[in-house]
Amino acid sequence: MTTPDPAPSPAAPRPVSGAVPAMRKSLLYGAVFTVVLAIAASVVGALVAELPGLLSGLIGSLMGFVFLGMTAASILLADRVTRGDLLSPAYFGIVLGAWLLKFLLFLILIFVLGDVDALDRTVLFLTLVVAVLGGLVTDLVGVARARVPYVDEPRAPRP
Repeated sequence: MTTPDPAPSPAAPRPVSGAVPAMRKSLLYGAVFTVVLAIAASVVGALVAELPGLLSGLIGSLMGFVFLGMTAASILLADRVTRGDLLSPAYFGIVLGAWLLKFLLFLILIFVLGDVDALDRTVLFLTLVVAVLGGLVTDLVGVARARVPYVDEPRAPRP
């Protein structure tokens, strides 16, 4: 009599850190905030500076979402690369590298867009400030509302 082969065991799931649900919520809240900000900033910009104000409001809110998205994407990428090990130097390197990239992109955009005559610099600047502050708030709310366990399950030591 032969015994049946045991069913193949499913692959062990990749550990998920608390950063994943928090960043997903942050991206969702950030997208909603960006849509609201884009509408408000473009309307106010159009009232203040006509077409250049409208375009500046839209571009400023889009820039804010790009920066928010880069933050979330760098944390999610670092989490995937380090397999959920938040204390890995690679994790910090990826997040810091993305921060430096965001800073460089910000400087390039400000210098390039500041000289465009079709945009209103004041509306662009104020929209970008509100977008950055709103991005910080959406990150905070996303992290606070994410259902994350306080304690991780013990893992086997690395070989």
